[in-house]
Amino acid sequence: MIFMPDLRSRYQRDADRIVHAKSFRRLIHKTQMFLMPEGDHYRTRMTHALEVSRIARTMARALSLDEDLTEAIALGHDLGHPPFGHAGERALDGIMPGGFSHNRQSLRVVERLEKDGTGLNLSEEVREGILRHTGDEPSRSGEGQLVRHADRIAYLSHDMDDAVRGGLLLLTDVPVALRRELGDTPKERINTLVNDLVDSSRGGEVRFSPEKKESVDALRAFMFDNVYFNPRAKSEEEKVPESVGLLFRHFLERYEEVPQTLRRVAEEDGEGKERAVCDYIAGMTDRFFEAKLMEAFIPQGWKRV
Repeated sequence: MIFMPDLRSRYQRDADRIVHAKSFRRLIHKTQMFLMPEGDHYRTRMTHALEVSRIARTMARALSLDEDLTEAIALGHDLGHPPFGHAGERALDGIMPGGFSHNRQSLRVVERLEKDGTGLNLSEEVREGILRHTGDEPSRSGEGQLVRHADRIAYLSHDMDDAVRGGLLLLTDVPVALRRELGDTPKERINTLVNDLVDSSRGGEVRFSPEKKESVDALRAFMFDNVYFNPRAKSEEEKVPESVGLLFRHFLERYEEVPQTLRRVAEEDGEGKERAVCDYIAGMTDRFFEAKLMEAFIPQGWKRV
């Protein structure tokens, strides 16, 4: 066997392991904002991860932080997101003993579930950044803190873009003060916030300036009021908790239908059937979940054997 030197840094290897993982490929069919939208140009959980990685890497370069570590954290931060976005996350959180959050599930994916239960063998710094990209406790690393901010920059900007594309918003609905402060287009908003964060973080804490932080918080509040809880876009999400509950109970009662690898990992970890079922459902794409729900509860046509 010929020995070939690895030209990559350890964090480059981590990023490559994530990109080649099955859980990363499944993100292409997981909800970002709209549930299974009809249209080719709406963001998915995968395109979100890619946009976060580009924004975060740009800021890392400007601040002389490790670009490869930043990119790896960004690519892996949403691997544990269940189908149907945050509606699916809330549904699993209400069912799973001990609760459920996508950041903890992302860590579980890279440590325990990928590669038939052996995990991706990622660096500790990448795993820590994935876990703490959201929640009350920020990452200990500047790279992890950058991803946390890049995540918010990305979703606020591209979710607004998708909301306008989907007819939920007119650009003129956005308060004039916010448009003046942040810009009218995704490019303008991203450039404004990236430059502000870089300028405000040189030699110290990774943060926005007080003025831009106020604008970001105001934009987030506007998006929650007008998009994320918009009844026209989110009416179908009312069905998610019941659907998740139905399928969760179905697999508890028919535990043999849960993939053997997930059952084995849960047993090795000393956890019950609920953990394996949760891992199975959390890993599903929107359309695979829908197919499993129909298979379990909708009568199928007779097929000649």
